Amino acid sequence: MSGERQPDLADVRRFEAAGFRAWPAATARYDGTWMVRLTAGHPSGRLNSINPMDPGDHHRLDERIERLSRYFRENGRIPSFRLTPLSAPQIAEHLDELGWTSVKPTVVMRLKLDESVLTAAEDLGPTDDAERYVEASVATHANDPAIKPGLRQVLGAIKADRGLFVLDQDGKPVSSALCVRDGDLTGLFDVATAEQARGKGLGRRLVLGALKWAFARGARQAYLQVEEENRTAIQLYRSLGFSDGYRYVYRQPQDQA
Repeated sequence: MSGERQPDLADVRRFEAAGFRAWPAATARYDGTWMVRLTAGHPSGRLNSINPMDPGDHHRLDERIERLSRYFRENGRIPSFRLTPLSAPQIAEHLDELGWTSVKPTVVMRLKLDESVLTAAEDLGPTDDAERYVEASVATHANDPAIKPGLRQVLGAIKADRGLFVLDQDGKPVSSALCVRDGDLTGLFDVATAEQARGKGLGRRLVLGALKWAFARGARQAYLQVEEENRTAIQLYRSLGFSDGYRYVYRQPQDQA
């Protein structure tokens, strides 16, 4: 965005790579340096997108965009670019010319972890029951139960240190989050609190508990992605000390966005 300090691209690459490992797509291949991710069983944008990874890779745009768009449609997905600071500006300009629209602008937030940040954190401890987490995630997000197999597949493919966190009230899940510790980084994913339970501090409890778990295992910096329109979540994360790292946006054909 205009007037903002440009993020360090090496830093962005590090967070992007950790994020891909923490939220793995069913298939991932490359077109040049563009990472092409598809997951038939889950609708997440990060699992179904074209991710340019080198600002210098912007050659043969018409040919590549047409080929990859066809590949996405053949697999039942809307063609979707995910443009981060690693994307060549020429790609966005070309998509503008094609009439592709921007959707889901997102901010990647980050937080340095130390004991002072976690003074109010509880020892929540993750669940060992992946099926319990899948059920909780679908319930707290109010998602279509049809995504359960896809979520199971994603969770089963995570190779890093995985923490599945669920808070219950009256025997029902009310808040859930996935925390993935990868070296000294830890990412928060799939965070949600059920609509009827919001405004009670459950999200704060859950996030702090997950970060405490990751810190005890060696994480020293946390990150997460949150859509810019989710002002409530952004306010929560900023109150915990998270700051903006960089932004990305999805680009899709206007007639399909």
